[in-house]
Amino acid sequence: MIRSLVVQNVVASASLHHDIPLEKVTITLPNTEYNPEQFPGLVLRLAKGKTALIFSSGKIVCTGAKSEREVGEAVKMIIKELKKVKIHITKKPDITIQNMVASGDIGMTLNLNKLAFKLDNAEYEPEQFPGLVYKVPSSHITFLLFGTGKIVCTGAKNEGEIISAVNKLVKTLKGVMGAAEVRKRTIKYPKKKAEK
Repeated sequence: MIRSLVVQNVVASASLHHDIPLEKVTITLPNTEYNPEQFPGLVLRLAKGKTALIFSSGKIVCTGAKSEREVGEAVKMIIKELKKVKIHITKKPDITIQNMVASGDIGMTLNLNKLAFKLDNAEYEPEQFPGLVYKVPSSHITFLLFGTGKIVCTGAKNEGEIISAVNKLVKTLKGVMGAAEVRKRTIKYPKKKAEK
């Protein structure tokens, strides 16, 4: 049973089909960083924690969105910012989702030592990191699994892929650990004090 699943970050790339004069942009817009000796792209900080890397070719990489819809909104914000520099984007940008990161709770306690031996494509080094890394066979999706049942899913291209991968993960874990070992946790909430 999946208790919760929340998209934390969406990384997307897009083409604006227009060359961008990065020096002109960084001089005009205050929310930018550009240091071509260190990195060829300009960093544009947008509202609500979103960031865009803009390259002179018109290619952009957007991070910090929480959904596919927010990616589209971020690209519109970038186009609006570029208008302030008199750069008018007339062609519809091609947007590609590169990676979605989601976190959640599958509602079961996991024996990571046992899973490290029983799962193919699993790495677990508790001295270095408390989670088990599980690469899903024949997939671009990777999970971080924690003993508490908390998970992080990375590599998906859309929300449907995340849900499908998590459902398969839960089925795999139940198969590997056996029904007796899959201990569902009960969450105890503190008792409310009686109102006076």
